[in-house]
Amino acid sequence: MFPISLKPPLTGWKPGPYPGVELLVLHKDANTGGVTVLRKFHAGTVVPAHVHPDADESVYVLSGEWDESGEVYGPGSFFRAAKGTAHGPHLARTEVVSLTIFSGPLTVLPA
Repeated sequence: MFPISLKPPLTGWKPGPYPGVELLVLHKDANTGGVTVLRKFHAGTVVPAHVHPDADESVYVLSGEWDESGEVYGPGSFFRAAKGTAHGPHLARTEVVSLTIFSGPLTVLPA
């Protein structure tokens, strides 16, 4: 058996760092501060260009349509930004849900 497991229904969505973004923390690593989250972006949400100074970010799109620099990505798309790498802006064309892993604390600064 896995030492950590969650079963639906998953509840406890919290406001994210930008309007129109919600986070559901699935796991937080007490040693690194890293988090595994589901992120929900409401349709029309724009996330401005930004940097995560304390963590690498890996994103797997589960549902919805994501516009990145004029190109549309859907379910199964994968993105990765190393710690300190500017990325965005992002546009959720529809509601988007992603599985996102931050290797360290989830901090955000403008790019």
